[in-house]
Amino acid sequence: MRTPWRVPLMRHAFPRERCTRRALSRFVLEAPRLSMGEQCREFERAFARGQGRRHAVLFNSGASANLALLQALRNLGRLKARERVGFSAVTWATNVMPIIQLGCRPVPIDCNPATLNSMAADVRARLRQTELRALFLTNALGFTGDLPAIRDLARRRGIILLEDNCESLGTMLPEGRSGNFGLASTSSFFVGHHLSTIEGGMAATDDPELVQMLRIVRANGWDRNLTPRQADGWRRRFRVDDFQARYAFYDLGYNLRPTELTGFLGLRQVRQIAECARRRQENYIRVESALSANPDLMPLDRSHIRRLSSFAIPVMCRTPHLRRVYTERFVRAGIESRPLIAGNMERQPFYAKYVRERYPLPGADLIHHCAFYCGNRPDMSRAELNLIVRCLRPQA
Repeated sequence: MRTPWRVPLMRHAFPRERCTRRALSRFVLEAPRLSMGEQCREFERAFARGQGRRHAVLFNSGASANLALLQALRNLGRLKARERVGFSAVTWATNVMPIIQLGCRPVPIDCNPATLNSMAADVRARLRQTELRALFLTNALGFTGDLPAIRDLARRRGIILLEDNCESLGTMLPEGRSGNFGLASTSSFFVGHHLSTIEGGMAATDDPELVQMLRIVRANGWDRNLTPRQADGWRRRFRVDDFQARYAFYDLGYNLRPTELTGFLGLRQVRQIAECARRRQENYIRVESALSANPDLMPLDRSHIRRLSSFAIPVMCRTPHLRRVYTERFVRAGIESRPLIAGNMERQPFYAKYVRERYPLPGADLIHHCAFYCGNRPDMSRAELNLIVRCLRPQA
């Protein structure tokens, strides 16, 4: 049996683990209800304030937030079947799967190995080949592309811009927070993320029509979580009386609701996002000097980022052989590591099964074959960081 990692990706489910578990135990024993209620609504309001958005809708996972966001756009007619949706080629599967599941056509946008993200130049290159109705970009591992330029390009071309901010909560550019450059963004609160509710996710937007549809999609197509005025509007539109409205379903939806446990845990942690982001940036800067000094590795460009809420510490090797060298070194030292997200999404088995169109993705391929990451926890010790730095020294 393998001994525990000396430097694990995740050590605790929550910051202040023991205190949070005790508080959660008391809440479960004393709460008048555990299904979605006031704790969830309070967490939504607090998250929206902190993110600088007008609205936020809580879900049972980040994947559910992605699915609901695209379903809401389909329900509103802003996105139609067979329309092309661009996505960051280096991303997570649940950013791409809803595009396929909802009958749209996924189009990968290449990623720049220097930033790990799709840049405006990559988007323009793809637009020279094909039109896009929407663009769902992943802000990878705390880093981002040149989001202001991408936002301006999307506006000029009439493209709906969405951000997956699950790995970059707390990252800030001079022009604003990541997650606030498009129509809407999603976040994940899975264990090990910037904010952990065990499972959970959020969609944030300033669009009142979209937020209303997100709440309908989240709860089976019901109007139950709308304001009384909003619910009355739907009932009048479809001539549904108050009694029949208890089981009236107005559009396509799912059961993606969180529980009060999710809301309770989120409320306890939402005020700690800035502090956790600060610690993650300090950790990354401590390791960054070793990354930059090693000729085996490619330096990453974060010059366009004001605060880096680094989800992990990415290592961009120059060749696949060097990645094997350094990942083996990490294993011997007891440092847990992973491929850089899911690599080039075109190389995933499910994608090959359902999507026939292929595009050249040299940047994503380089990341796929040459990059990996290790953890960057807010509670990392100096000894853990020093061990990572030693493992990143050039080969003798």
